[in-house]
Amino acid sequence: MAAQTGPGGFAERLGAEVTTADDGSARIGFDAHDEHLNPAGTLHGGVLATLVDTAMGQAVRTTTGEGEVPATSQLTVTYLRPGRPGPLTVTARVRTRGEHLTVCEADVEQEGRALAHAVATFALLHS
Repeated sequence: MAAQTGPGGFAERLGAEVTTADDGSARIGFDAHDEHLNPAGTLHGGVLATLVDTAMGQAVRTTTGEGEVPATSQLTVTYLRPGRPGPLTVTARVRTRGEHLTVCEADVEQEGRALAHAVATFALLHS
């Protein structure tokens, strides 16, 4: 799939941009600014959690069929080092897709260094 636009919703309001989403994977670009920092001057963990959740949701959507809607049922984020203002990339991939649940992983990198790793389970709801 070609380059995307914003992911919609809250992540788009933060400034996240889906750059690719295809075949069980997705990549999001994000430019962290002062407004995304916590009082310690590092990237707020909630921003990172939003970004990994959004990237993994985009990856799952590339594998869903007609009427299937992914909903996050579990999310674990391991914060490896503090993020700073500047660009970062989130890469997500589907690891296991079952009939009703899908497991994904995501990694966040800034300046070639890992900031966070996440694992999530998505329920596949039927609309």
